[in-house]
Amino acid sequence: MTDDRLIVALDVPNAVAGLDLAGKIGDAVSFYKIGLGMLTGGGLALANELKQEHGKRIFLDMKLFDIGATVEAAVRGLAQFDLDFLTVHGDPHVVRAAREGAGGSQTKILAVTILTSLDRADLDAGLIVPGDIPDLVQTRAARAFEAGADGVIASPQEAALIRSLPEAAGRLIVTPGVRPAGADLGDQKRVATPAQAIADGADHIVVGRPVWTAENPGAAARAIVSELNSPQAQSPNR
Repeated sequence: MTDDRLIVALDVPNAVAGLDLAGKIGDAVSFYKIGLGMLTGGGLALANELKQEHGKRIFLDMKLFDIGATVEAAVRGLAQFDLDFLTVHGDPHVVRAAREGAGGSQTKILAVTILTSLDRADLDAGLIVPGDIPDLVQTRAARAFEAGADGVIASPQEAALIRSLPEAAGRLIVTPGVRPAGADLGDQKRVATPAQAIADGADHIVVGRPVWTAENPGAAARAIVSELNSPQAQSPNR
C-alpha cells in the first residue's frame, strides 16, 4: 500500500545512490523529494527517470531565490521536467515570478516560510524581524498564498495555524521536520510525528533519515504509511 501523503527525501550523494535507495524502498513509496544537495550529482536525471520510467511523483526542492526575471526563467526551464512540486522562497516577488515561470504546467509552486532547522536565535543572527516563529510563519504563508503559491513549506508545528488562514483554503501544506516517535532529530528543531502533522492540517509530510538510514527502508516507509492511516492522524483535509 502506498500513500502519496508520505514524501521520502532522497538525501543521498548522487543519482546512482538515489536510484538504489528507491529500489530498496520499492512500491512502499510513490513520492520522492530531490534536493539541492544532489543537483550536481545527477538530481534532474534521477527525477526524470523516477517520473518517466517508474511512475513516481517528484518534488524538486530547490528553494529558489533571486530577482524576479531569474526565478521566472529558472522555473520555466525546470517545469519542462514534468515536476509535481517545486520550492521557492516565500518572498512575494519570488512567488509571483515562479508562478509566471510555471505557466500552464502541472508543476505546483510551494513557498518556503521559515526553514524547520531554524529557531529564534538563528533568525536573530540573520537580522529577521522580531516575533514568535509561529506568527512569522503564518504571516509569510498568507503573503505567499496572496502572491499565487499553490502551497507552502512549514514545520508541522505551524500546520494548524496555517490551515486556519482563509487564504489556505484549497492550498497545500507540506511539512518537513517530521520524525516518527523515538527517531533522532538530526538537524531539525521544530518537529512532530507523522500522525500529528496530518492531524494538524498537513497534506504531505517529508521524511528522510528515518527511512534511508533504516536497516530496511521499505519497512520503515510502510510503518509511516500505517501511522498516516491510524485514528491518530484524522485530518480536516480528508
